[in-house]
Amino acid sequence: MSVTAREIRLASRPSGWPTDENFAFADVELPSPGAGELLVRNTFMSVDPYMRGRMNDVKSYTPPYELGKALEGGAVGEVVESGVDGVAPGDLVLHGLGWRSHALVSEYTALTPIAGVSPSHFLGALGMPALTAYVGLLDIAEFKQGDTVFVSGAAGAVGSLAGQFARLKGAGRVIGSAGSADKVAHLTNKLGFDAAFNYRDGDVRELLADAAPDGIEVYFDNVGGDHLEAAIAALNTNGRVAVCGSISMYNEKEPPPGPHNMHLLVGKRLKLQGFIILDHYDRFRAMAEEVGQWLATGKLVAEETFADGLDNAPAAFLGMLRGENTGKMVVRL
Repeated sequence: MSVTAREIRLASRPSGWPTDENFAFADVELPSPGAGELLVRNTFMSVDPYMRGRMNDVKSYTPPYELGKALEGGAVGEVVESGVDGVAPGDLVLHGLGWRSHALVSEYTALTPIAGVSPSHFLGALGMPALTAYVGLLDIAEFKQGDTVFVSGAAGAVGSLAGQFARLKGAGRVIGSAGSADKVAHLTNKLGFDAAFNYRDGDVRELLADAAPDGIEVYFDNVGGDHLEAAIAALNTNGRVAVCGSISMYNEKEPPPGPHNMHLLVGKRLKLQGFIILDHYDRFRAMAEEVGQWLATGKLVAEETFADGLDNAPAAFLGMLRGENTGKMVVRL
């Protein structure tokens, strides 16, 4: 069987914020799968902050997207036709060829449906964002029971999980920042954060000091910039920072100056460590077992914001970069 697949390509490289002109739609014919391949109809696809970096033609930890070629990213799909023994039509798989309606995949993870849990969670609360939050908090930031934890971008896919993981692991206090009053209320009223603030309400350093008068031990950094500077000021002696991302800088044509208080790292004996989740997939099983239990028993709130239809994927991506999502932004095909 052959199918006509619709895909979204990188038409041009953005300068600053991406625009609609950076994306192009195309229809392609996909043949039947060969040996070791699956023809998959995508049902959910992910949009994530790291994708913005791949649009630039610069050397990084992942190759840049190619001009004129389909974009890539996490996707969950249903097997239409199989060239793999033991995989049948109708089976669910997780793979890396999102941004298209159908894909021929040879690298995939077979998924076992969980009763009452949407398969879209394999892109969020049971997927890469969850592993990022888990490894960043426990391994990189070396979280200890009783720690006061500050999470920036706390209403997003990774931040909302990192804060909840800290709470479930016995944090003394969990603090989050977000970009609206509604998101702040969501953090404290629904996700169990002890305190939260809207970073648009004033100086982040002062807002964090008010929320954490006794300082913090751990900072999970999704934002960078003024949030990192504020966290350095608030960190207690031997504090630890997991540097996950710097979304505040991704679309800037000129990088803003770094924190002005880096001298505090020495006197406070602070540890700041960046990490790439591709290096830590050996922790996936441990994460999935523990987080799966929290999700199944209702201890973990896994929020999703959906955009419907492949044609809306670019708008969903831009909305995610602007912080319009609560929890994981997912495109439902």
